[in-house]
Parts: sequence; structure tokens; C-alpha cells
Amino acid sequence: MDLLDRDHPKEECGVLGLFNPSGDVARLAFFGLFALQHRGQESAGIAVSDGQEVRMEKGMGLVSQVFNEEVLGRLPGAMAIGHTRYSTTGASVLRNAQPIYCQSTVGEIAVAHNGNLINASALRESLEAEGEIFESTADSEVIARLLVRNLHLGPENAVASVMKELRGAYCVTVLTPRMILGFRDPFGIRPLTAGRVNDGYMIASESCAFGPIGGIPERELEPGEMVMIDADGMRYAQGAPPKRPAMCMFEFIYFARPDSKMYGNLLYDVRERMGAILSEEHPIEADLVIPVPDSGIPAALGYSQASQIPFREGMMKSRYIHRTFIQPDQRMREIGVRMKLTPLVEHIAGKRIVLVDDSIVRATTTKQIVRMLFEAGAAEVHVRITAPPITHPCFYGIDMASRSELAAAIMTIDGIRQHIGATTLGYLSIDGAVRAAGGGTHRFCLACFNGEYPLPVPEELSKDAFERPPDVGQIATVHVGS
Repeated sequence: MDLLDRDHPKEECGVLGLFNPSGDVARLAFFGLFALQHRGQESAGIAVSDGQEVRMEKGMGLVSQVFNEEVLGRLPGAMAIGHTRYSTTGASVLRNAQPIYCQSTVGEIAVAHNGNLINASALRESLEAEGEIFESTADSEVIARLLVRNLHLGPENAVASVMKELRGAYCVTVLTPRMILGFRDPFGIRPLTAGRVNDGYMIASESCAFGPIGGIPERELEPGEMVMIDADGMRYAQGAPPKRPAMCMFEFIYFARPDSKMYGNLLYDVRERMGAILSEEHPIEADLVIPVPDSGIPAALGYSQASQIPFREGMMKSRYIHRTFIQPDQRMREIGVRMKLTPLVEHIAGKRIVLVDDSIVRATTTKQIVRMLFEAGAAEVHVRITAPPITHPCFYGIDMASRSELAAAIMTIDGIRQHIGATTLGYLSIDGAVRAAGGGTHRFCLACFNGEYPLPVPEELSKDAFERPPDVGQIATVHVGS
């Protein structure tokens, strides 16, 4: 795990689909997944079709750890889907890595999913009662099994039929031997963008995945919409009736890369506006505005410009400490921030600091950073957070703490301030976040801030609902295909 990010909401997953008529699509998918690495670092996978059969490679770890020239060489074809995973339903083990591969009487498919189904348990129990045997504990396999059962209807009708049964947040890419499909849940909670690349087509969780491979994003899929890509081109259809838009606000605050666009807005600009509005809502007299790198930089710049308090970096982030699967003990957790952040004492000593960050979940990391700044000589540390107080857990694809672990659910704002040791503490309001992102509250899911879930969730919902002990002797990678 990442010792710095353990107190932030965790990324969900990244998905993509690619059709490149000239072939060598696996290499394009590799670089596309690189651009989506921030959405999940537990596992990565690519499935490719050569028009006849589906081949797949996936494994635990970062994209660069799973794939090399030899592995990519085993994936010839012109169509591909890919996935980077952070587990939200199902443990972080190989059997839950994606894409999910299934065989059926009408052909092979591979499925990659970002989101979380809130009715996955009921669907799985029903399928198991009818004889389905599941190989993973992820809700994504429920989607794959349902699709396989409906493929006889044709790909488009199969997707529409499955969407009628799914409840929750999902963006899905599907690979058949001759087609790529993508579809988005009726609330549009998770993002999905379509466009072109070379002489072909592309879909991805974020527009930032297009640039590195020469792609051009064209538009975001609408809630409930599907896209179909094959040798005849790219076309759209409505797979399920759209509900009121409910894009996750955390995509705008933290999850998505700042160079991505959502609702037509560059997220870097959105985060700058959040910082500017934060300075209006929580002004303070100070000497410097500093960000928690890297996610706090745009908002800190916005705060600085609006408040006329100089911006300066106060901490340097190590670029060489990557995600690790070594479980840290308590002492390692306590020094985790110092492993990744080094204070610039000469910038901080004697100064009144405005510290800008994107969110506080449990408050443990923020507490360590505040203490580190005081130890570096800061006279005052005024913490400013661009996410409103997080008071409720997410059931739509974000691995967040349970409510009993959420600082803002169990403490007052001043209680959190005392806990983290800050001089003052200010959060961006919900209205401020919505204003910065553009549009009214009716366009966003704000449930983690106000408890108003777009669709009701079961009282007991766990990411490990289907979990069983790991298989003995589980290998590090999976290879499917001839």
C-alpha cells in the first residue's frame, strides 16, 4: 500500500478499450493504462482479440511490473480492453485481477469494470442457484457471467438486458472476438469517454489516457449509454433509461488526473477554482500557501491567487517510493509521511503557513504532516481542505473508511482541528465544490458529504462480501489464450 495515501479515499479502477486496424493494439493499451495508473495500482490486465479468439495477460502490481516486451508479444490483434485495479468489491488477490475472461457457447468475452454493484450479492446468489460457478470474488464477474448468458441476443441487446439487472455504479468495457463495447450506469456515477486514435477508436475512464497514444477524446458517454466499436466504426445507443446525472464529486476533487476533462471542464481549472472559493469561505492572515504534493497543487495556486498570499512549495515529494505490498507495522505507518515528504525548512521556518490538501478521511496523515511542519519551524499551520467534510462511506466504487472511522463523522470540525494539531481548519462547502465544478447539485453524487445517495444501498455492504481464503500457491500472473 502507499503509506502517504492511506488516509485519502482510494482510487477505484481504470478501464479502456481500443480498436487499431493496423494491429499492435497491446502496446497502445499498455501506454493507455500507464495514463490510468493513478486509478488503481493493485493489478493490471490487457485482453486482445485478433478477430478469432480472445487472449489475455494480467497480474498483480503496476502496469510496468505486469507487462514487458515478451508479454505484449503474446497479445497480437487489433482490438483490446485494459484495466488497472484498486479493489472495492473483492480482495486484492490475483483471482480478482481484471479483465474477467469467460467462455460461452457463442464465443469468448473479456470484461473490465470500474465501479461497485450494490446488488451484486443478490445477483450472484441467483446465478449460483442456477449452476454458475464463479472463479473470483469480485462483483465484476457477476457482470461478465450475466453478459455471457445474454450474448445469444446479440452484443447490443445483451448489454441492454444486463443493464436492466445491475444496480450501482459501473463503467464497463467488453471485448468479444469481433467487437468492443462500453457502457455506463444510468446515473453516470463513474466516467467514460469515447474518441479516436490513429485510424481506429478508443474509450477510456478519463480523457488523459488519449494523449499519450495520439488519441483525440470526442465526448463523454451519457448516463445509461453504450458504445459499440468494430470494423464498421463506432456507434452509440441508449442501453438503459437515464436517471438524474450523479457524477462522483471526488472525481473532480481528487481521483481523476488534473489534465482530464469532465463535464467539459479541465479538472486542473476546477481545482484552482475550488482553492479560490476556499479562500473566500475561510480567509486567514498568513505568509505562505503551500500544497500537499501533488494533488493539492492546483487548489493551493487558486487559494494563493485569490488571497494574494504567496504560493511556495514547502515539501518535496519523493518520486521513487512506489506502492508496496509489504504490510507496514505501526512504526512504519508513523514514519510513512516522512518517507515520502521532506519539508523545505528554509521556506517554512518562522512562517504562518496555509496548508492546502484535497481531503481528510481518518485524519492520521494530515496530523503527521501538520506535526512535521511545526517541527520544521512553522509558526502557524492553517489547514484548508477542498473536499467538504466526509461524513458517510461510499458504496459506488470508492474504497473509503467505514463511518466509524471517518473523522468528520465522529468529531466536530474543531475536534478534528485539535486532533491534527492545526492552528485553524477550514473545509470547502458543498455549495462551493459544486460551484467550482460547474452546474447545480443535481449533476453530482454528494453522498459522502451529505448522506443523500442517488440510489438506496443495503444496510450491510462489504467489499469482501464474496471473499474466501486465498488459494494456496497462487501465481503472480495469469495467461489466457493460445
